[in-house]
Amino acid sequence: MPEKKLNLSNLQPAQERKDRKRVGRGPGSGKGRYAGRGIKGQKSRSGSHKMRAGFEGGQMPLHMRIGKLRGSTSKDAMPVGPFRTYTHPINVRDLDRFDAGDVVTPESLVEKGLIKNTKTDIKLLANGEVSKKLTIRVHAISAAAREKIEAAGGSVELLREPKLKKKKHHAAAKSEAPEAAEEAAEETPAAEAAPEETATDEAPPAADE
Repeated sequence: MPEKKLNLSNLQPAQERKDRKRVGRGPGSGKGRYAGRGIKGQKSRSGSHKMRAGFEGGQMPLHMRIGKLRGSTSKDAMPVGPFRTYTHPINVRDLDRFDAGDVVTPESLVEKGLIKNTKTDIKLLANGEVSKKLTIRVHAISAAAREKIEAAGGSVELLREPKLKKKKHHAAAKSEAPEAAEEAAEETPAAEAAPEETATDEAPPAADE
């Protein structure tokens, strides 16, 4: 059968055209009155389908209902975040694997199997006892652990200097207030004593003639 010649009388789209759904155009349209949104409620309003991910309609969301991680954090990790700081704890009792005179470093702790890698800072704690003279090179150490190491004849070298805590402004103001009050109290008696001395120097009033 010969193909039809294309002309304006038989021109048609390659794919059947489908009209869009016209909502809210009367009860006879199939999507009239409430336009498929139901009666009232949040999702019947305009813009209601643009809610952020995790929004639960105003109730307490899941990420706030579950427990939070505790521990030391940096200032840009509030309340929790990827910047959480962590130190790997090592106790002095774990140092029995070393011989007297050894140097304890993060690399040697990996060799002894006490830690897996050197990516995390190490803090030495005071649980247990140590009787060997060791040179400790870690990132942080507790005061009690330092005492035990030095009592055994060892020494401690920190790989990272501890950060000094900043003094709070209101605490500094309170400490300065008593000093200012004491200085004022010391100056007040001297100022009051001066008029008394001048009063005694004056001559007594003359008797009436």
